Amino acid sequence: MPSKRNPLNLNPLQLKTLTLLQELARLAGKPAPSDDDGDEPGGLAITELPHPHGDHFHLGDAMVAARDATGLRNPSVWAALERKGLIRPKLPEAVILTAEGQAYDTGLAGAILHRASH
Repeated sequence: MPSKRNPLNLNPLQLKTLTLLQELARLAGKPAPSDDDGDEPGGLAITELPHPHGDHFHLGDAMVAARDATGLRNPSVWAALERKGLIRPKLPEAVILTAEGQAYDTGLAGAILHRASH
């Protein structure tokens, strides 16, 4: 039986935000130090979030519309992703994308990470 698409029932804004955090971790994530508070290994620390210029911003070779990134600065989205075990905020220094967050298939990378075809 195939696994359920979106098993944690993330809403569209949460899925978009997680997709962007996955790409940020892939591009610039650093192994997260483990703490004494029970943090599991395998997390990647993201220390900088992109700032849109005009109606978009760049992540590596991809362009992202600013409208697809509103969750990056939305505390409710971060709280939901943390509650579901996908991120661990360590603000203001970083956000940790957990191993579960890295592996979660959002299905949106092709839709919101626009890459040139040349």
